[in-house]
Amino acid sequence: MDFRIEHDTLGEVKVPADKYWGAQTQRSKQNFPIGNEKMPKEIIRAFAILKKSTAKANSKLGLLEKKKAEAIAYAADLVLEGKLDEHFPLVVWQTGSGTQSNMNVNEVLAHVGNKWLKEQGSDLVLHPNDDVNKSQSSNDTYPTALHVSAVLKLEDTVLPALEQIKATVKEKMEAFNDIVKIGRTHLQDATPLTLGQEISGWHRMLEKSYMMIKESAEHLKELAIGGTAVGTGLNAHPDFSKLVCEAISKETGKTFISAPNKFHSLTSYDELVYAHGALKALAADLMKIANDVRWLASGPRCGIGEITIPSNEPGSSIMPGKVNPTQSEAVTMVVAQVMGNDATIGFAASQGNFELNVFKPVMAYNFLQSCQLLADSMRSFDERCVRGIEPNEENIEKNLNESLMLVTALNPYIGYENAAKIAKTAYENNATLKETAVELGLLTEEQFDEYVVPKNMTHPKE
Repeated sequence: MDFRIEHDTLGEVKVPADKYWGAQTQRSKQNFPIGNEKMPKEIIRAFAILKKSTAKANSKLGLLEKKKAEAIAYAADLVLEGKLDEHFPLVVWQTGSGTQSNMNVNEVLAHVGNKWLKEQGSDLVLHPNDDVNKSQSSNDTYPTALHVSAVLKLEDTVLPALEQIKATVKEKMEAFNDIVKIGRTHLQDATPLTLGQEISGWHRMLEKSYMMIKESAEHLKELAIGGTAVGTGLNAHPDFSKLVCEAISKETGKTFISAPNKFHSLTSYDELVYAHGALKALAADLMKIANDVRWLASGPRCGIGEITIPSNEPGSSIMPGKVNPTQSEAVTMVVAQVMGNDATIGFAASQGNFELNVFKPVMAYNFLQSCQLLADSMRSFDERCVRGIEPNEENIEKNLNESLMLVTALNPYIGYENAAKIAKTAYENNATLKETAVELGLLTEEQFDEYVVPKNMTHPKE
């Protein structure tokens, strides 16, 4: 392998000749051979947006030559297009401030920008620290990139996927609104409701999660940039932060603002914890929905079997013809991962010491993973399961008619204790409620038929 020599303040370092990073990136590669988890591409893209915006701001303030700003922007655009991905090799398990990933971006942008400057016939030379990182510190750039990437991931990936499955659930809710079925509480028979009413609970869960995630994203739109090392703004122009936020907003189409207190934004991640809490709430709802689907579809002959779901693939390597609710299983595994990510983020966010939190990369990795997993699993669950849900009306009718809890409709007419007597006697004798009520002399057949109408039990009596 061919190498070139790069240098930093610690001395010279051999770097692969075909790679665009510099000495600090190479040192990080050598010093942290930990795991396979790479710094998320979303973070690298957010850094590119940030560096492009800081170059514009510094140029506007007269602190950076216009041609240098153009070179940084040119290189940043290549990063955003995904053309330089191979030059960002660092793992998550590095310095907790994310300094080496900040420098990785600085070094790659300087390298590519210098090539561009040379092609333009310019004698200017970009320096990773003095130019690309001008007016910045890793301590304010990493949290800024984290917030930008989190907002983009929530608003452009999670919410559209949530909207998609929510729309499908609404269609099912409306289509099945008149199908009366037995309800269940404590996994035991309860009073009737319609299948549409049952599914309406799922729809409202998704609706509420959508609103909470959208609201939580607003708190992430405050950016730490301009705080530099400890929050004082040392080596940054007083207008720098405002100009950078305006440039990021223009670049992304989102409205970002300068955090009013940089001492908070460098050391606290309460906004991220809050936003991931909304993701955890969504995950909890998805667990309930996925479990309902696989319970209701259980069988096909020896389970509840009140709905059918698509048969996507063979379910067993030994049992011929078996088909399993695999989409529900995938969703529930994603939920387990998101719950674990939430614990990691919550703990990591609690570890701010004095003017800095040094658990940034692990928070970024887990947050963005939760977003991607939730979005992907919702789309897959919607397209390969929810859209294909159909009622098994024969089983629904059978389970409805056999339920002892229809006796609840008799409470206003014969009282709770007499109604309970009918239910218990019917169960013990393996008889119907009507037969038992008549045999006990509590009701006539005509009265029973008048009072026990499952459809009327699905809404308050007028």
